[in-house]
Amino acid sequence: MAAKDELGRRGENVAAEWFERRGFVVLDRNWRCASGELDLIVRGDGVTAFAEVKTRTSVAFGHPFEAITPAKAARLRRLAAEWCRQHGPVPGRIRIDAVAVIDAWSARPSVEHLEGVA
Repeated sequence: MAAKDELGRRGENVAAEWFERRGFVVLDRNWRCASGELDLIVRGDGVTAFAEVKTRTSVAFGHPFEAITPAKAARLRRLAAEWCRQHGPVPGRIRIDAVAVIDAWSARPSVEHLEGVA
């Protein structure tokens, strides 16, 4: 596995643990369909959140959230709709979130969470 893939996987693990510590249940990870992939689908407090996880070793070349462009947000909306179609009615609200993980390999990585980005 390439170093970039390992970093991304580590960031997704950190994000999943972060959600779980806040009472969310991870419903799906790295869900794929013909249109693309969703990193994390979590449920908690009446909300199903589709979380895009962006991981960086530092912010030297920009913040991870900068990678979520309008085109990426539109793709996340389409993927979330497809997941909902395939998994039947989803109770409560749905939203698309972004999670930035910085310095994922440290003992205390930085995690930032934005709700409803798309």
